[in-house]
Formats: sequence, C-alpha cells, structure tokens
Amino acid sequence: MSIKVMVVDDQTLVREGIKSLLSLSDKIQVVAEAADGQQALDEICLQNPDVVLMDIRMPIKTGIEAVALINQWEPDSQPPVIMLTTFDDHQLVMQAMQAGAKGYLLKDVSLETLVEAIETVHAGETLIQPAITERVLQGLQGKQNEFDSIETPEPLSTKEVEILRLMAAGCSNREISQAMFKSEGTVKNQVSNVLAKLGVRDRTRAVLKAIEQGII
Repeated sequence: MSIKVMVVDDQTLVREGIKSLLSLSDKIQVVAEAADGQQALDEICLQNPDVVLMDIRMPIKTGIEAVALINQWEPDSQPPVIMLTTFDDHQLVMQAMQAGAKGYLLKDVSLETLVEAIETVHAGETLIQPAITERVLQGLQGKQNEFDSIETPEPLSTKEVEILRLMAAGCSNREISQAMFKSEGTVKNQVSNVLAKLGVRDRTRAVLKAIEQGII
C-alpha cells in the first residue's frame, strides 16, 4: 500500500515539482496540497495524509506555526511532518525541531532521498539530512530547550552516546545498525532506552537534550 503524502508550499512551481517527482515512485501517493500553514491544517483534517512535506517559510501561518499546532493534536491524528528547507534556513530548522517536526530536507533532494525520508518518518523515525545537520547542531549549542524532559538524565553508556551521535547525524535505525554491526531490532531497543533515560518522547528531543546537557 502506498504512503499518502501531502505537499505544502506557497510556491506553485515548487509544489508541482515535488508532486511530479513523487509521481515517479509507486510507493507514494500525493493526496493533497496546500499553499500556507492554515490551509495545510484544514487539508490534513480532510485528507488524513500519512506524511506531510511542509515548507518552513509561508504566509498566513508558517510551517513552524503549523507544526506546533499539529503537535497539540491527539497523537493518533498527528501526521509526521518533514520540513523542506534551504541552506539559509538553519535557524528556522532549529525552531521547527523544537516545534515537533520529524524530518528536515533540502528542497533540491533526489527522488530516492525524498522517498526514503518519507518512509523513515512514516515508520516512526526521525530524519535530519546530513547536509544541514552540522550547522543546526552548532546553532543549538547553549540553547535551553522548551519541552518536557528529565532535568538530570540517567547516565548513558558509551554505546548509547555513540547511538545518540549517529541519531544527531540523521541516521535511521537501519543505518545505525549497519554502522554499529548490530541488528536493527537491537538498535531500536537501544534507541528506546536512550529516550527513556533522557525522559523525552522522540529522537529529535533526545538530540536536543543531549546537546543541552553537553553529552554530544
């Protein structure tokens, strides 16, 4: 069964380009589109997409504002959102991470990368494209995070810190398992342990908390 995707961007050419790209994949079905954050919220309620591709900079409601509102919905009604960004948007990407976005991609991604990203967040994982990770993480140094977490996290093992670093680099569980020569199931369990020790609910917040605490 194909993954239902919604494309949100205020530029018609960008939306059409992404839709045309995704039409080449039999794994993806574009079910809706929107030109601003408010329209996106309305269409999500109507079309119930599995994954949303959303531009950060938009009129009426920005992508960040829309993601923050989606993050307040009931968990079952929250589609994972991948932010579409440019190299110059790294400050906004940080805000999007804190608002609850699950993925971050540059707008000039290849079809293969885009489809893999959609599949990754649809499977419940977080994705940060390595091309923007370093700048985002540098910008997060010394930032105070505004979400629920344990003030003094339980100490992480050396292996768990290594997993956190790979998570911060945007690696999926599959890529972490290959890098660490472990099964994907083992990695999934270890990621869950890391989240529990840090007292956070997802991989993005784990990375933010680890940076705040100086763990990575």
